[in-house]
Amino acid sequence: INLSALDILFTTTTVPKMLSLLLLGDHFLSFPACFLQMYLFHSFSCCEAFILVVMAYDRYVAICHPLHYPVHMTPQTNAALAASAWLAALLLPIPAVVQTSHMAFGSVTRVYHCFCDHLAVVQASCSDKTPQTLMGFCIAMVVSFLPLLLVLLSYAHILASVLRISSREGRSKAFSTCSSHLLVVGTYYSSIAIAYVSYRADLPLDFHIMGNVVYAILTPVLNP
Repeated sequence: INLSALDILFTTTTVPKMLSLLLLGDHFLSFPACFLQMYLFHSFSCCEAFILVVMAYDRYVAICHPLHYPVHMTPQTNAALAASAWLAALLLPIPAVVQTSHMAFGSVTRVYHCFCDHLAVVQASCSDKTPQTLMGFCIAMVVSFLPLLLVLLSYAHILASVLRISSREGRSKAFSTCSSHLLVVGTYYSSIAIAYVSYRADLPLDFHIMGNVVYAILTPVLNP
């Protein structure tokens, strides 16, 4: 349910304006709308990363401690974990968005992007870009690599437990339990990798834009 809601919200945040830009040539967006889009885009992106960690923990308990699963993963616990993921994701981007909104911009600012990505808006500012670029990079590292590390740690324990299962049927059942989650994780982090690679300094700006478009659209489309 959480991922389905995220997919709808994620695409609703960026795709309508992207279509308006590409199909109708509508190149204008007010400053408040731009920063709202920036906040929502990064909040939903953070939330998906955190929800994937919660799902990885759920799989870990189900496979590594099956007898304790009904005790540890009660409906109340699941709701609390999901609520924590949403709350953290809604709070984390606020400092970067607020500080970016206080930067100096012209009365009409050209953002070379198809939506209000944080780095693209920072690059369009007349202020010193270094502090905000560094803050955005640090937040991206925390949101991307820390959840990925926790997911990989969970699956390392899951793999060790599966390899101890003697029956072939038991192993297949364990792997089938994780298959849908692994597909979402693979899609999400592949999209992020494409977006990060596109920000290499020696690549044209068009590659930056395409990398983020892939990230914004590919994950919701391919999620099961």
